[in-house]
Parts: sequence; structure tokens; C-alpha cells
Amino acid sequence: NGLLVIFGSNNCMYMVKNQKRIIDIATYARKKNLGVVILNSNEGNRASDDSYQAMQQYAAAQGYKWPYCLDSNNELADAFKASRSPECYLFNGKSILVYHGAIDDNPIDESRVNRRHLQEAINELLSNKDILIKESRSIGCSIERKN
Repeated sequence: NGLLVIFGSNNCMYMVKNQKRIIDIATYARKKNLGVVILNSNEGNRASDDSYQAMQQYAAAQGYKWPYCLDSNNELADAFKASRSPECYLFNGKSILVYHGAIDDNPIDESRVNRRHLQEAINELLSNKDILIKESRSIGCSIERKN
């Protein structure tokens, strides 16, 4: 039905605050027969917090049931023009980008979320409706590119 790509990392405070939401939306997407992948583009932290070994440990600790991939030299982040983690991209079954941005409208406090942008976009996609909000502002940590 499509593909959900999320740029993430191991230690960003926004990833920590949103980890349950990331797991929930990724699980929801998989149940709706969407592919899911989380990409770690933090090339600047490869020697420490975002090393491949640390990523493997992090994915296991979070219980990820989808690929958590290392984006070498920021190639995918550059191709997507991604700048934050978490930052989400939803593609339809024809590989056309239909939504780009945040998981919801409050990355700091889940209890104050008014709209779940990504879940709404998934629902609209699967109902063959126009995506009401095609882009939202992603708030998170900057992707650490290699100098």
C-alpha cells in the first residue's frame, strides 16, 4: 500500500519523547500493509551514540519490528532533504510522496496532541482520499552530518 520512512536516531530528546508514538505509528502502518523503515543519518555521531552497534542495541531495546538502517554519508537524508529526527515521509503504492513532516502537532507533550498528522495521512491514503495536510513542520534534533 505504500512506504513510511522515518529519519531517526538513538539519543535525540525528541526521539526519546516520541518513541512510543514512533512505535505506535510504525505498528499501525505495518498493520495497514505499509512498509516501514527508520533511517539513522547521524553520520557525525557514528563513532559514539549512533554507531551501528549502538543502533542494533537501540532497535532491540525498543522492540523494533521493522528495519532500522544506517544511512552512510547522509546519502538518503540528502536525497530526501531531511534535516531532523524524527522526520516522516509517507509514500503511496506508486512511490509518490503524499505526506512529509511530523507525527503529530505536539512533539513535546503527547497529552496535548490535537491532530495526529501521520495517522490521518495514512487513513486518507488507504481510503483513496486526498491528503488534507500534505506537509507539516517537523520539530526535532538536527541530523548530524559529517564535517
